Amino acid sequence: MMQRDGGWSPYLAGALSGLVGVFSVWFTGQYFGASTSFVRTAGMIEQVFGPERIAQMDYFIKVAPRIDWQWMFVVGIFLGAMVSALTSGSFKLQAVPDMWAARFGTRSTARRAVTAFAGGVVAMFGARMADG
Repeated sequence: MMQRDGGWSPYLAGALSGLVGVFSVWFTGQYFGASTSFVRTAGMIEQVFGPERIAQMDYFIKVAPRIDWQWMFVVGIFLGAMVSALTSGSFKLQAVPDMWAARFGTRSTARRAVTAFAGGVVAMFGARMADG
């Protein structure tokens, strides 16, 4: 179901996301998440530069840097979002989104990047604290 602007209905997208969550628990017995996948990706990158250090870290003994269903889920999120944006005609590259430009102006590309990075760090820190 498309909206007038070519995007998906947020109600339909939310309902489908909810069904994916329910079926994930039903079929696998596990909740899906993303933060562990980012940590695993960092571990995979670090293995390239210092594999001996990874083997000594208690955290990476518990959460081995590997490709698993959760990691593929995160890749699927990216690919699904890309396909959705391309098929709806709403894909565009822009350093400053329209909503940000309306509030802070278009000359704040660096401010936008720093704010987005800081927000990501805070969100990831909270997710990792919650063991998510």
